[in-house]
Amino acid sequence: MRLATAAAIFCLAMPAGSALAQDCEAPETQAEMNACAGIAYEEADAALNATYAEVRARLDDAGREQLVSTQRAWIAFRDAECTFRSRGVEGGTIYPTIYAGCLTELTEQRTADFQTMLECPEGDLSCPF
Repeated sequence: MRLATAAAIFCLAMPAGSALAQDCEAPETQAEMNACAGIAYEEADAALNATYAEVRARLDDAGREQLVSTQRAWIAFRDAECTFRSRGVEGGTIYPTIYAGCLTELTEQRTADFQTMLECPEGDLSCPF
């Protein structure tokens, strides 16, 4: 639910048609910063989904069920954590930038965690596969 709210904020903050032409190297307005933060999160989320699919493919049925359960719990944590971290600017024009920045940071961390799992050396008993 909060993710849907954040997505709506990103869409409202972004002028029509500007997402593709966005200069995220040097955004000049708050609306541009918000849009760029949203784009960065979308990219991080796509990378997470790809890595998640790789992890999922290596698991048996029971492992996949556990992965889905842990990922749902992680998403709930991520969203709650980012809501908490951005509460100081709630209602302000910078809120989408701060919230999306948090989503991006935590999503990149989760992707790195999955990547570490995928690179476990054979015989490492702490790996889920």
